[in-house]
Amino acid sequence: MRSVAGSSPEMLMMHLADSTEHIRIGSGGVMLPHYSPYKVAENFRVLEALHPNRIDLGIGRSPSYQLVNRALNESKGKRLSYEQQIEDIRNFLSEPADGHRFQDLTAMPVIETAPELWLLGTGRGSAEIAADQGMSYAFAHLGNPEGGMDAVDHYRKNFRPSPLLESSKVMIAVFAVVAETAEKAEALATAFDLWLLTVESSSPPPYYPSVKTALERGVSALEREKIRHNRRRMFIGTPDQVAEKIRKAAETYQADEVTIVPNVFGAENRMKSITLLAEELGIKKV
Repeated sequence: MRSVAGSSPEMLMMHLADSTEHIRIGSGGVMLPHYSPYKVAENFRVLEALHPNRIDLGIGRSPSYQLVNRALNESKGKRLSYEQQIEDIRNFLSEPADGHRFQDLTAMPVIETAPELWLLGTGRGSAEIAADQGMSYAFAHLGNPEGGMDAVDHYRKNFRPSPLLESSKVMIAVFAVVAETAEKAEALATAFDLWLLTVESSSPPPYYPSVKTALERGVSALEREKIRHNRRRMFIGTPDQVAEKIRKAAETYQADEVTIVPNVFGAENRMKSITLLAEELGIKKV
């Protein structure tokens, strides 16, 4: 997809981890059905070895666009179930369970720590898997703002401790469009509206539209209704307005962490959004 920075989370994470010292770096995420669990475990063990206690492995199962799916999978035969792949990842990152078909195989390097394992999802199905596998659960409020409480409640009530996680842990992910004024935030949201319409269509967008492009293009009645629905997935406004919405969402979900996705037009606008929001939330540079 030409409108994103890159589609190789591990490589982007390596660059970010090398460029920073303290913050945790994670994937959001690796779409596991396309890949070998063993290879994913190797990649993230290398990252964890180089940057101990700073690496998160977030995994999901989006099939992506048809052409992408075909390119990644055209030479494959029988596929493992998603649940089996997750169990394999968990075994490769910790001591393998007795009887696991690869219990004599070690994902290198051998290290004392392990990346934190998160399952990404938008509903009850992913919550059930995360609870059963003893993983942290990241709920994509940005994808499904209505179904979150049911999923998160089920996850917490049915969580089973695992070698990688002793107690349940919840993250929510939200879209945030932040600017110095409400008017500017709305302008940025207009471009984001158009990008979201195209990215969730059958064909990937050729570029991220500018505010000017979005305003000049306009939208159809059908698209306007879709945008109205999509706006429930976004927190839009000034830093204080968006910060308050994030605090309320975190309290509602009793979230341990919040992932903020400031996917607005222009790198400068994204950096400004993050800076304004960090200042409002009292997050200091370290």
